[in-house]
Amino acid sequence: MSAPALPDGLVVVVKRDCETCQTVVPVLRQLAAGPGLTVYTQDDPSFPAEPAATFDEDLAVSWHHEIETVPTLLRVVDGVETERIVGWLRTEWEQFTGVDGLGDGLPAMRPGCGSMSVDPDRADELAVRHGGSVLRSRRIEVADAEDEIEMMFTRGWSDGLPVVPPTEARVLAMLGGTTRPPDAVVATVPPDLVECTVEKVAIAAVMAGCRPEYLPWVLTAVEAACNDEFNMHGLLATTMPVGPVV
Repeated sequence: MSAPALPDGLVVVVKRDCETCQTVVPVLRQLAAGPGLTVYTQDDPSFPAEPAATFDEDLAVSWHHEIETVPTLLRVVDGVETERIVGWLRTEWEQFTGVDGLGDGLPAMRPGCGSMSVDPDRADELAVRHGGSVLRSRRIEVADAEDEIEMMFTRGWSDGLPVVPPTEARVLAMLGGTTRPPDAVVATVPPDLVECTVEKVAIAAVMAGCRPEYLPWVLTAVEAACNDEFNMHGLLATTMPVGPVV
């Protein structure tokens, strides 16, 4: 998905749940008296009351333009960001905007707050929503009335124990545990001798309740178990009740 275009001029991103953003509202009113100020708000469409703000409800603007701190003040020329500052430092804002006497009576400096677009609880969801999927595996639609755990058991994806549904967000988070590309082939897995990619291993790891930081060990174990010396094909093809455990 392409990044939302930013209007030319000064662009500021704020949220109500940030004391510093609330502090700089008088400064935003001062800047709005001149031309070319656009305000985006992350969490409350009524904040600030003045100047009027555009609600970044799905955080598309914040995510695509890599807003990590609020308030963030950007300069946009011909649709391209040329400069930015974060937090509130009077001298820096005055130099950036060319407007003297900003925020008289306000503290000279206040640190910014974390942007909602980098909230760890939202990161995976936003990556799926705005980042465009890098996953190639087939999607399975689950009906609203269908239980995900029971569905996976019915399809034979479980040995009888509960498994974690491998949602796109969870798989992307798992892939974050390795620097290897998702489409890299890890091994040819017996007995069907099908190529297994990093993405496929990540899906299985999610279902098993693995954590992303363990994925490199899982990939190594798959590679070791599927080489000729270990002879996994022979173990799986035997009539004996063999079950290798890592």
